[in-house]
Amino acid sequence: MSIMIYGASGYTGQLVCQYLKESGLPITLAGRSKSTMAAIAADTGFPCVELPLSDADNLRAALKNIDVVLHCAGPFSATAKPMIDACIASKTHYLDITGEIDVFEAAAARDEEAKSANIMVMPGVGFDVVPSDCLAAHIKKRLPDATELLIAIKGLDKPSRGTAKTAIEGLKSGTKGRRDGKILCIDPVDVLSVDFEGTSVECLPISWGDVSTAWHSTKIADITVAFEASPQIRKMVAMPRVIRWVLSTDLGQSLLKKMIDKGKPGPNQKQRDAGQADLLAIAKNAAGVEVRSRLKTPEGYALTQLTASEILKQVHAGKFTPGFQTPSRVFGPDFILGFKNCERTDVN
Repeated sequence: MSIMIYGASGYTGQLVCQYLKESGLPITLAGRSKSTMAAIAADTGFPCVELPLSDADNLRAALKNIDVVLHCAGPFSATAKPMIDACIASKTHYLDITGEIDVFEAAAARDEEAKSANIMVMPGVGFDVVPSDCLAAHIKKRLPDATELLIAIKGLDKPSRGTAKTAIEGLKSGTKGRRDGKILCIDPVDVLSVDFEGTSVECLPISWGDVSTAWHSTKIADITVAFEASPQIRKMVAMPRVIRWVLSTDLGQSLLKKMIDKGKPGPNQKQRDAGQADLLAIAKNAAGVEVRSRLKTPEGYALTQLTASEILKQVHAGKFTPGFQTPSRVFGPDFILGFKNCERTDVN
């Protein structure tokens, strides 16, 4: 049985392919256009196939002898369902690098189907959500009766084009958080002053995958994810409703995505090597007891290259739990500590 990396010509897909090219794994590259994969196929020596997601029968047939798919072609709001459909039909494990709350929730709703097929469906095997999910599970162990969780993240300021497109799709639904176990729109949002061990950092709540996955991993009822309040994030969160509505229309989305396509694909090698992400989890219980844990990691895309590749290897080797899963539920809260330059500290 072999591995398929779908969306191999995208920014993150190429990073993973380059990392795995000396692995000896039986990898096939796939995507909507064979011509766009030619360069990465030549560089890695992996065979490639043209495989539009719109051709369901051909997709299922192509997955017949594939053990696990790593899906890297977003936005996943459009691409996850047809791939998960095909994976369930062909009994192929499904992994992806999404950060989209609705995609996580849609995948979770297919838990029983995945169990019946004896496959694992695990979205979010990159920066979103491996480090934050492991941190959430860790802090839940420290405070088992936690009722509130805040995950604050800083150090992410150079998104890929795919990530930027996902972010603008979020303009349609506003900022999401989890309250009393339910995902809700929490607009308008307030600036949060978060203490990163003596340094006060202004953060703004955003719609991030852990609003979904941290609940599945911990069952903490109230979950908020916030990013350091960069000028770009401030502008997006503070956008007037009428402007948000205009930009959420088909025409507005199309224009924004065309603008994104003209930009840089993502951080370059030097930026990835120099970058660092910093995550802080703060949990509280009903009695007001608070615990804090902090996790420092490599730059987001550099870490995605590592975590996605390692999870792909482990699933191919037979380590999986059938059904919908999160990284910490299968690999444990300390999984993230196995990667170079990942350091966790319990602040109190």
